[in-house]
Amino acid sequence: MGKELTYQEILQAVTERQFKPIYVLMGEEAYYIDRLQEAIVSNALPEEERDFCLTTLYGGDTTTHDVINTARAFPMGTRMVVVVKDAQELRDIEDLSVYLQNPQPTTVLVLVSKYGAGGKKLDRRKKYMARAAEIGVVFESKKVSEKNLGGIIATFFRERGLTADVKSVSLIADSIGNDLTRLYGEMNKLVTTLTPDVKAITPELVEQHIGISKDYNIYEFINALIAKDSFKAFQIAKYFDDNPKQNPIQKVLVSLFGTYSQIMMAYYAPGKDRHTIAQYLGIQDWQVEKNIFPAMRNYSAAKVLSILSVIRDTDEKSKGFGGSKISDSDLLKQLVFFILH
Repeated sequence: MGKELTYQEILQAVTERQFKPIYVLMGEEAYYIDRLQEAIVSNALPEEERDFCLTTLYGGDTTTHDVINTARAFPMGTRMVVVVKDAQELRDIEDLSVYLQNPQPTTVLVLVSKYGAGGKKLDRRKKYMARAAEIGVVFESKKVSEKNLGGIIATFFRERGLTADVKSVSLIADSIGNDLTRLYGEMNKLVTTLTPDVKAITPELVEQHIGISKDYNIYEFINALIAKDSFKAFQIAKYFDDNPKQNPIQKVLVSLFGTYSQIMMAYYAPGKDRHTIAQYLGIQDWQVEKNIFPAMRNYSAAKVLSILSVIRDTDEKSKGFGGSKISDSDLLKQLVFFILH
């Protein structure tokens, strides 16, 4: 079985026009799948050949027999590229193993399967998948963890010769989340607006070009709660109430639950020094110094446990469970009051 390559390794090989007879691109994170599919097509076929050398099929509207016949056709140019979207819907997909024993050398076959957490998936245990991994590429695009977003954002700007301070990175990560298509889209939009003399991404630039308030956001909200700054916490809560589309209560609750879960876990770390806690939580040392230590000074483990319970209860009430008729605005105010007292 061939080595399971990373996104960057696959992209580099494709860019160098080192093609495999089959690519299986699957998973929950659509961004990497889309970028690889685009890279394969753009590097394998000159633009003028795509009308007659590129075939796109859909798993729900075709059969594996049709896919094989299309892949075996001789190209009118240098090669054929056959893209099968929604490949998980293909009937008799196991029959691909026969084609993959002797694939057409002038065809690049790309199976694309994007799915949600509960969606139908390609089965890696099948014979055709084993053969695809042996002679080609099988790439599973997994959803990026929230804790890795900071590194992705910082790397994006660094590769473009820009620096980004911690607050700017956190603003983008906390406000956009791990929807990479939107994340990269917003960051690209920001970069294209910059003049050549700009070398650093600041909260002001983020606010101006991405539309995230540098003062009233989940990042500052959590900081205010950790510091027990009642005035600022309630001020930001009111801003969220005035801008519910950008700051729905469920999104706020997810961030709060994640933060206080980390604080709770820190109490169970095998050591109480900064580095040990950072390793235990899977975060950076500076994040422990800036967020975790101040929170542990202001909140006991028992209080954090109570906060987590109330956040869960607030989430249920915000979704109407238990016949709750309390507005989201009042629910958030009640939660903030409980956290701070």
